[in-house]
Amino acid sequence: MIGLGTIVNVASVVAAGFIGVLVKGGIKERYQSTVMGVLGIATMFIGASGTLQEMFVIENGSISTQGTMLLVMSLIIGAVIGELINIEAKLEKVGEWLKEKVKAKNDNKFVDAFVNSTLVICIGAMAIVGSLQDGLTGDHSTLFVKAALDFPIILIFASTLGIGAVFSAIPLGLYQGAITLFAGFISPYLSDTLVSNLTLVGSAMIFAIGVNLAFGKKFKVGNFLPGLLVPVVYELILKFI
Repeated sequence: MIGLGTIVNVASVVAAGFIGVLVKGGIKERYQSTVMGVLGIATMFIGASGTLQEMFVIENGSISTQGTMLLVMSLIIGAVIGELINIEAKLEKVGEWLKEKVKAKNDNKFVDAFVNSTLVICIGAMAIVGSLQDGLTGDHSTLFVKAALDFPIILIFASTLGIGAVFSAIPLGLYQGAITLFAGFISPYLSDTLVSNLTLVGSAMIFAIGVNLAFGKKFKVGNFLPGLLVPVVYELILKFI
């Protein structure tokens, strides 16, 4: 069944979110603050490891770097475009709308939970590659693995930030579902190099999310999202040179 991978992934996020909310009720506020800091550090390491894995290459016994300028330009261009469009504010508005619809007006962390959870589970190569495999061949394995990885992440987000994390399942379903539906069109343009570059840039954004979680909001990571288009444009340019 095409689309099953996304359905399972969305279900895992919803289940983890509700379990996290139940657990949250039994955690004292000072422990929640400590867990939030730990979650931030863990997210930073996840982002850093993904970035370094794509950036460092071992050749003839020596370590060299690749993609450094692409990473820098992607983040700069993405941030400028994102600020012009103000994507972060639009994500927050969606969060505020959802908050109103579910009558959670007194939940001060709802929007942060929604935005941060959405960014963490949607940014990354697994979402793209897994959805393509699902749409092209009906292979759900990558998205099943992603569902297993997203479960503890959303569980912790929900247990520290609250029920807003549950609603990250909505953009996740729309995002991965769209890629699955249009897999036949997207696949010919998705090379191994492009996947690697997307992982590089996306992982750097995940690191920035970790910084926000650990030290308070320092970066408008939602405004970085157009940076993921830079490796795509770069790949297209190389094809025509």
